[in-house]
Amino acid sequence: MALAGETPFLDFGGRWIVVTGASSGIGRAISIELARRGASLVLIGRNETGLKETARLAGEDVCRLLMMDLAQTATIHERLQDVAGRTGRLYGLCHAAGVTETRPLNAFRAETFRAMIEVNLTAGLELARSVTRRDVFAEDGGAILLIASVYGSVGMPGQAGYCATKGALLAAARALAMELARRRIRVNTLSPGLVRTPMTDAAFAGLDPRQVQEIESAYPLGVGQPEDVARAAAFLLAPQTRWITGIDLCIDGGYTAR
Repeated sequence: MALAGETPFLDFGGRWIVVTGASSGIGRAISIELARRGASLVLIGRNETGLKETARLAGEDVCRLLMMDLAQTATIHERLQDVAGRTGRLYGLCHAAGVTETRPLNAFRAETFRAMIEVNLTAGLELARSVTRRDVFAEDGGAILLIASVYGSVGMPGQAGYCATKGALLAAARALAMELARRRIRVNTLSPGLVRTPMTDAAFAGLDPRQVQEIESAYPLGVGQPEDVARAAAFLLAPQTRWITGIDLCIDGGYTAR
């Protein structure tokens, strides 16, 4: 709790942040947490119904909705330029959108891998390029947060393509942190472990209880919730953590400590 007349810790003061993957899961939880801490939001996603529900939960008065398929990377720049013309300068970006597909090596397909690259990696870089234009981004700096995965650092059978895209995202973020530091733009990543979302629930529906138990037992603190990731995201994006850049914060309930 802040003292009288003191600014609360992790207060965004109405600054505009772009959040992708905002229609459900981790992206929705991050949007709600940022709005709770005073951020104004540009919510990006493909599901209009889901985006409207996120805006309702976060507060419709602080949200702008942008329906967009991030796989169409050529459209990202123009769409964000248009949004910034209506909101004013942007303070930050949280790229939470991502796609995955489980395929063992003998079923690997280049076309599905390219689709993961487009959303998980290329779209993140194009979003960063677009929001950090000097006529778009806040002159006094801001923050970029790319949601990676523990699988960018550790292996998982059947996930070679997904692991590759998330590992590349981690490397790209470190390079961006160095490049953009001179403009006071911080770049960090979050690497969640298994988080309970509609996507993971759908994946678990195809497994028997023994398989689910085996997966969950790998997490000493249990499976995470979207809110666990959202709180860490707010911390790394906030103006008050202005001296943190180029790091990857692992949020995995002890999974990688085994």
